[in-house]
Amino acid sequence: MVPGTPLPVLSRRRLVALTGDYERLRGLCPALPLRLLDPAEPDPLAADGWYSGAQLATDEGALAAALAGEESRITAEHGRAPRPHVTASRLLHHYVWSVCLLIAGPWHLGRRVPALGLADLWLHAPTGELALRPGGHVTRPGDDELRAELRAAVVGHLEPVLAAFAGPTRRRDRALWGMVTDDLASAVWYLGRMLDTGSRVAEAGEAGRRTVVEGQAVAEDAAVAAAGALLPGGTLPLPGAADFRRLRTPDGRDHHTRTRLGCCLYYAVKPEALACLTCPRTGDEERLRRF
Repeated sequence: MVPGTPLPVLSRRRLVALTGDYERLRGLCPALPLRLLDPAEPDPLAADGWYSGAQLATDEGALAAALAGEESRITAEHGRAPRPHVTASRLLHHYVWSVCLLIAGPWHLGRRVPALGLADLWLHAPTGELALRPGGHVTRPGDDELRAELRAAVVGHLEPVLAAFAGPTRRRDRALWGMVTDDLASAVWYLGRMLDTGSRVAEAGEAGRRTVVEGQAVAEDAAVAAAGALLPGGTLPLPGAADFRRLRTPDGRDHHTRTRLGCCLYYAVKPEALACLTCPRTGDEERLRRF
């Protein structure tokens, strides 16, 4: 099947499997503010501040409301309103990273690529929380085929959203798709770190029967390798590769890192903060110091 081909009617067994992936993902990833909707549950309403991805992509009023909510949150947290293009970039980053985790999470956890339609995901403008109605998913026997399906699912969902945000963010196509590349690599990496954290907590709770070795990061290593295979470069419109590398600190420990294709503009929200560890503005010497 060509990536992006419409799916057959969803069976209950397939829905249960995908919902299980999302329940696990929600438990593992505290940075993902996700509400799961039952099949019979009504859609969240714009009157309550909820806007679907389809509305964000096509309705200027919905996008304006979502941007106003992001501006209010940033102002409340940092004491000043950001510039409009910074607000738009931060909101888009939040949406893109969340979509990447919602699509890549089940792939990494269970070899399932969700068919995440624009009408299946809602953003709550006042809080930034998300609501998702799980739908169909794709499975493939071959790893390369499944990775192609994942990239196609991410691109298919985000393409109209990026078009809507292009003006407010003042970013062109390459920069917008660079954000998607960065956030897809970041989402898989984050999930690996969360899986490692959960594994270490479980080991530590076994009354000392096993020793947790500091620096042992099996799940993170696997996630970094998975992200590298998913984003090898040359997979347009995604303009770059995951391109992870290791840096070794004086204590002999290796640390995964990568350099983002573009800046997420967090420094513009909180100027007194250090640039992100994967920011193009942060050199390896500074990264080693902070590790």
